[in-house]
Amino acid sequence: MSGGDIAGLIAAGVFAVLVAIIALPLVKLGKVFDETTLAIRDVSKGIAPILEESTTTIQEANKQLARVDAITTNVAEVTGNVNSLVALFAASLGGPLIAIASFGGAVRAAVRGTHAFDDDASGRAERSLRNATAKPKREKSEAKKASKASRAEY
Repeated sequence: MSGGDIAGLIAAGVFAVLVAIIALPLVKLGKVFDETTLAIRDVSKGIAPILEESTTTIQEANKQLARVDAITTNVAEVTGNVNSLVALFAASLGGPLIAIASFGGAVRAAVRGTHAFDDDASGRAERSLRNATAKPKREKSEAKKASKASRAEY
């Protein structure tokens, strides 16, 4: 063996050691990729039931929203009816009460000895009567429009 052969053997040995040193991280990296592949496979199997459950939950939420919408519509109708009843009550009972109050004021003024009637008080009584007998400002068609607008928001 000559000096060149010995140098070649040493170089081949160094090269083999270098390849072994580089191969160890590559083997470990391969194991990491294998574990990552298994983890992705497990996650993929778990996502399908979650998506199905989410779909079911959203469908149930939509059903509940439809029920709430029906309840809101009924509440709007009841509110309109109560408003009409209050106006009717104020018109039927408020008018006579205002007349009695006006009569009481006139009697009080007569008892005091002054025959002048307070025009301001009678004007207020008349305005109160007009306000009590006025129709509600919000009609049924407007209540339906408001209900449709609230449904459009959902």
